Amino acid sequence: MKTKMRTLLLLCAAVVGSCDAPLFARSAARTVAPAEAAADRWAAETEARMTDDERFSLIHGFMALRIPGFGDPNLVWPDDVVPGAGYVPGVARLGVPSLRETDASLGVTNPFGIRKDDTATALPAGLALGATFDPEMARRGGTLVAQEARARGFNVLLGGGINLTRDPRNGRNFEYISEDPLLSGLMGGAAIRGTQEAGVIATAKHFALNSNETNRHTWNATIDEAPLRESDLLAFQIAIETGKPGSIMCAYNLVNGAKACGNDFLLNRVLKQDWRYKGWVMSDWGAVSAADFAIKGLDQQSGDQLDKQIWFGAPLKAKLADGSFDRTRLSDMVRRILRSMKAVGVTDWSQQAPVDMAAHAATALEVARRGIVLLKNDGVLPIAATARTIAVIGEKAQIGVLSGGGSSQGLPPKGWAASDPIGGSGQMGSWRIARWFAGAPTDALAAAAPQAKVEFDPGLSQQAAAAVAARADVAIVFVNKYEVEGFDSPDLALPRGQDAIVAAVAKANPNTIVVLETGNPIAMPWRDQVKAILAAWYPGQEGAQAIADVLTGKINPSGRLPITFPMGVEQLPRTTIPSFGTPENTPVTVAINEGADVGYRWFARKGLTPMYAFGHGLTYADFAYSGLRVQGGRTVTATVTVRNTGKLAGADVPQLYLRSIDGVAEPRLLAFGRVELAPGEQRTVTLVADPRLLARYDTAAGAWHIKRGRYALAVAKSASDPVLTGVVRLRERNLLRR
Repeated sequence: MKTKMRTLLLLCAAVVGSCDAPLFARSAARTVAPAEAAADRWAAETEARMTDDERFSLIHGFMALRIPGFGDPNLVWPDDVVPGAGYVPGVARLGVPSLRETDASLGVTNPFGIRKDDTATALPAGLALGATFDPEMARRGGTLVAQEARARGFNVLLGGGINLTRDPRNGRNFEYISEDPLLSGLMGGAAIRGTQEAGVIATAKHFALNSNETNRHTWNATIDEAPLRESDLLAFQIAIETGKPGSIMCAYNLVNGAKACGNDFLLNRVLKQDWRYKGWVMSDWGAVSAADFAIKGLDQQSGDQLDKQIWFGAPLKAKLADGSFDRTRLSDMVRRILRSMKAVGVTDWSQQAPVDMAAHAATALEVARRGIVLLKNDGVLPIAATARTIAVIGEKAQIGVLSGGGSSQGLPPKGWAASDPIGGSGQMGSWRIARWFAGAPTDALAAAAPQAKVEFDPGLSQQAAAAVAARADVAIVFVNKYEVEGFDSPDLALPRGQDAIVAAVAKANPNTIVVLETGNPIAMPWRDQVKAILAAWYPGQEGAQAIADVLTGKINPSGRLPITFPMGVEQLPRTTIPSFGTPENTPVTVAINEGADVGYRWFARKGLTPMYAFGHGLTYADFAYSGLRVQGGRTVTATVTVRNTGKLAGADVPQLYLRSIDGVAEPRLLAFGRVELAPGEQRTVTLVADPRLLARYDTAAGAWHIKRGRYALAVAKSASDPVLTGVVRLRERNLLRR
């Protein structure tokens, strides 16, 4: 009964956000919970008692780091500053605490070790979390990070990366969740909810269309309103409805000619008017270039010393004095900040229980295990107990696992096993340091397979690697590709001759397995030459054990791809990254011609076959689907029976897709679930579509429109692997105005 109840809760979270009503219906409700009304009231009363100096003190803050190139090293810090990403002073006489902010996409960060001997749990990459297809796992991760942040005095987490992974070369994709708006929105919203349940304000970022790091301050993404609302904005909308984040962080880039942090359409029209968002909008660090961003919807200038001026200081005060900036807008900015403080509870902190770091490590391990995706297996996995020699080949596999870089860089309790300064031009060059988390895959494999001898080769030469592989029963090649904020990759190729190493090993040993430690899809020219491929992403501080557990069969893999693996860049909407290689901050305008067809939608629309499809993932069990029933109405509901026909317990992720409307391809993930089954066990799963995913956004009506017609559906193993199909007919209607 306990297992069945957990499955029900997971399905409710994955499909509709609660077991009472769909997200869309709940978000459209006009009722205000008593706690929210109390937060509104406190914010209004407190703001009314403030002086203008106090009001202005809340709408800008500084970056609380003393590192070269990032602000004034002589800035005097208040006593309650916690060194980290940001600080905004409070108003003590009114019971308003300061805002103490930390980067926390994958755990509480400690940039450049500024807080001596301060380590924190380092979670796997956002893509690994997305690969779990498990909102409850995301919620647990959000709570974990919030508890560790709160123990250090931080009350705002700068996590919540919701951007869709439009380009598999984007250097920051590893922080994000997926290419799909439903998956990203539900998983991101669950993480936000977990964070705020622990009494720490969460953010959702980077609003919006922050799809590349190349010239990110001057990248102008142009896109029509309808496809924007149906893709990236829908992901944010679902995340906001699910998690109710206290703050939204706007992006560096431009959208349709206007800076995202000074974009009236995004901030005032969509976020605050259409979605009725009540929290505040903070800027990304160094993303403000004018005082009138306040008029266009920005509520707070963050990391103000990184901008040319403290725009929300003297320049905005001057606008207030000359009447070009309205006092009611100033009050609104302040009240939004105060409201989130009260609603989340940072105004009423009490002593929290000591952080259980062992339990947090166990959560990091669970995310890593569930996030690993078995891409290929020609019978070589799990590694047989009869294996007597295991060759492990690859850079630093004898000491640790790779992590992604930039502002999300973690420092786990066991530290960094290695740090390689890579450098580069531009502001983020000093952050470009490849770091390996301690915990060696060789040691983890030796412990998981005690009957076997583990022999290591660093993969520096084809001849040496092949020689080690030839004398082993199984050869495991660990390949890696470092990704970092501020830099995109020009292509999908592995660096440093690793493809040649894999090919040489595969030629020497017929039982070759490849483990990917990457922040993005990669090209695999050797794919047909190896027996198995495992996508481990950047697996976090417990990654070595998670990988060993999956390879040896202690854990049955259950991850599913949250991002399409293309055959090559020729299959992408843009075969080259616009303006790649030009000096930092070179202006570039990029037409987002794929519109809402991101990832698997693009492949389906264009009739392209990817290397591995969105949603793909193998297991050591076998699952069969039967008894599909589909029903129309106000939305689409599908029920299907999932049976474990294999010999091992495992988890399956049934996925419900819209395939076409009246015969025209309209590929969209409508719902998903995650179900754990013992051998021979079966369960009936109900999947309910968010009706927006059946609709198009009608810009003239300002509403989602479902057209009358014949809707072809499929329950599938992946976006390109339908198992059972059905058809429903829906009547024409507009959803609630949005």
